[in-house]
Amino acid sequence: MACGDRASKPPPTPAGEDEEGAVADKALHVLGFEFTGISAREVAGRLPVTGTCCQPFGVLNGGVSALVAESLASVGAYMASGGRRVAGVQLSVNHLRPARLGDLVQAQASPVQPGRSIQVWEVQIWRADPSTGERMDLVSTARVTMLVASSPLRPEEMTSHEATIKKYAKL
Repeated sequence: MACGDRASKPPPTPAGEDEEGAVADKALHVLGFEFTGISAREVAGRLPVTGTCCQPFGVLNGGVSALVAESLASVGAYMASGGRRVAGVQLSVNHLRPARLGDLVQAQASPVQPGRSIQVWEVQIWRADPSTGERMDLVSTARVTMLVASSPLRPEEMTSHEATIKKYAKL
């Protein structure tokens, strides 16, 4: 089956969306990513590999893996910093094995160094058995360096985002 065959179908509605339609990460939501856990020590989720996130050869696009890695590290750094603004300043991704159209992948991010001004996060993405959720092959691994703002002040638009993140977080 070619990648384009499923491109017209919308992704499933992932968990992590509340009744008002707020999501923890809009870009991941569009791809069908579902957060399964959010805390300062771990951020996890899963993504069905659809035509929307495949390259023309029917495998998960490396840019999608990079997006997953930076997004999970950003959410984790935000939680670990107590709600401060964070920004990715370095991302390194190693693509080890392909995830193919129709596969399910799981991602997990954990802090290597949860510092006050710089945080480093490790993110791993695996192919998973869709019926059991058991991890199979490691698809990619990433290291993400996050800058944490020194000021606790956040713009007003962050208020609703913060509420959405905390709604799904393990506090």
